[in-house]
Amino acid sequence: MDAMIIKLQILHILFTFIFTTVSSSSPPSNFTLYGTARINQTAITLTQPLTNCSSHPPFPNTGRIFYKHPVRFLDSTFNSTLSFSTKFSFTIIPPPLNCLNGEGIAFLIASHTNSLPYSLGSIGLPQSVHTNSLDTTFLAVEFDTNYDQRFNDINGNHVGIDSDSIFSIASIDLMSIGIDLNGGKKVNSWIEYNGSKRVIEIWVGYPDTKPDSPILTAPIDLSKRFNGFMYVGFSASNGDGSSVHLIDSWGFRTFESGFSGGSMYPDMDVEVGLENCLICFPEPHKNTRPETDPGLNKNHNTKGLKLAIGLLVVNLILVISTLSGVVLYIFLTKKESQNQNQPAQTLTRTNPNSNMTITNRMPKRLKLSEIRSLTKGFNRNLIIGDGVSAVVYKTDRNQAVKRFKTASFGSQIATEFVTMASSLQHKNIMKLQAWCCERNELILVYDYMPNGSLDKFLQNSSNFSFNFSFEARLNVLIGVSSALCYLHEECDRIIVHRNVKTSNILLDLDLAPKLGDFGIARDSRDVTVTALAMGYMAPEYVYSRVPTVKTDVYSFGVVVLEVATGRAAVDENGVGVADWVWDMWEEKRVVATADGRLGGEFDCCEMERVLMVGLSCVVPDFEMRPTMKEVVRMLRGEVVPVLPEVKPVVVVTAEKSPEVVVKCGGDDGWTSWGTPTSHFSKA
Repeated sequence: MDAMIIKLQILHILFTFIFTTVSSSSPPSNFTLYGTARINQTAITLTQPLTNCSSHPPFPNTGRIFYKHPVRFLDSTFNSTLSFSTKFSFTIIPPPLNCLNGEGIAFLIASHTNSLPYSLGSIGLPQSVHTNSLDTTFLAVEFDTNYDQRFNDINGNHVGIDSDSIFSIASIDLMSIGIDLNGGKKVNSWIEYNGSKRVIEIWVGYPDTKPDSPILTAPIDLSKRFNGFMYVGFSASNGDGSSVHLIDSWGFRTFESGFSGGSMYPDMDVEVGLENCLICFPEPHKNTRPETDPGLNKNHNTKGLKLAIGLLVVNLILVISTLSGVVLYIFLTKKESQNQNQPAQTLTRTNPNSNMTITNRMPKRLKLSEIRSLTKGFNRNLIIGDGVSAVVYKTDRNQAVKRFKTASFGSQIATEFVTMASSLQHKNIMKLQAWCCERNELILVYDYMPNGSLDKFLQNSSNFSFNFSFEARLNVLIGVSSALCYLHEECDRIIVHRNVKTSNILLDLDLAPKLGDFGIARDSRDVTVTALAMGYMAPEYVYSRVPTVKTDVYSFGVVVLEVATGRAAVDENGVGVADWVWDMWEEKRVVATADGRLGGEFDCCEMERVLMVGLSCVVPDFEMRPTMKEVVRMLRGEVVPVLPEVKPVVVVTAEKSPEVVVKCGGDDGWTSWGTPTSHFSKA
């Protein structure tokens, strides 16, 4: 870890030296710089690294660059906005471990350059401008690396579309396609706006070739917001962070309107490049003939010789400094790779469904002293959760720090868990950000979820008056079921969660669920089991303590019934929600179990279907339970569950190898599940 910090600091020193040295020469004449922005012939740097991360920066670390000349965007002939296309590549070099990340970078189109305001924490963009005025207007595509719930950010690694406000009209998690903005790798982006269809599309990828499909598409009518001429450029900001935001290359062009019996913009499919761009960086070389007036040759040659010598000295210094840094960087890299005690920083795996190799960034391993600093010495005022096995603290950086009360496992088991957790790439699974295993302490660091755990959200009556509708609950169940399906069937190997319950499902600002807590602290079978935990346990697990995918299905079924009814897994009288709903099913009054706080605002058929899905998951015989893939289909309405008229009876005859006997009511018996077109497969 120390070697990694040194390497990042070396990179920061190199970039600081290179850009401050080269920017002393004349920048390309077609660009205007603001704030901390610097430019040379090969790259644009928008923010600068801090020399001291322990104190606030003495000045706003915000940089902007604009093409000097305004660009026409409105087509007066057709009274519409011109289409435009841009491709650019950028790199965000992360700071050393003791420094914060920056805020991100944004492609920016603005009506003005000098008067455009900016706000702290907003990538150098305004929080908002007056929507009834064209005097100040902007469009931005943000690559946001700073999660800020004030601006309704979905996370700290997303791309969003902003129109006259930092509150994005559309955004998406870039980790869904394996892009880590803070990974230090060059990222390519393509942005296209079709003026006739009034649609903006965004592509993002590591390769130089544009992906087949855009990652984000949104309808937007720029003709009502844009002036006739606008300025085009970029903005980036660090806030209190110390990242380096670089633009490696950029091409931009617009398309004239005009009908010719075909497409309004016949060149939209031609990728913008140096040969066809209106705005180009690096600027293409121009073959201009020098002055040949004999009377000017002497002065011209003298000035040219001085300029050549000066450039030669500067380049020589740059080459020597860069080579020295590279040699030191390689030496530290080799030294770190030989150190067996340090965990790998990346995890490479192969997708079984394709030939593609996926490289995941490992969570940071922190020192216990760093964790103490984050939690202010494990300050009890920062505690947001105190469970049987762990205490959770909220930090000033919107992180949730989970400190286990007992750590009966060594560093090897913790490292294996972290390796497994870092390989999981699903939007409904909590992403592990950092971890610590030191002095018999195990501590995990996640992003903070502002709406807390699902069980607390269900218990809080004030949440139901405005936003926890039946549709919102169904979306939560579909998200969690898809996460479990991913663990069971879509990973390199089957992963059994072992601890599916509402307290381990977190809700973000938009009530999107995140499944967490994979049971790392439950390797021992001697752990005391509470009555509430018993409510989630499948019958076969109670006696054998052998977790399987079908025990996960049972636990999820209890979660479904909790969400639909609003009752806990086991109430204060010791009655399990599964038993209660089964009783109501036998009385043919199952819809009456729906949470009364919904006020009847739901479709009775859909509510009945959700309750039947929950009951199908909590069948005592594990062989008759559906798989999670089939559960997802049932929740989405693609398959209709079929239940027996009465609850099956389970008889366990042996503790180690239980024999399960199922008895069903009714004359017809019960032999299969699902509709005639879809039967559940045996586990």
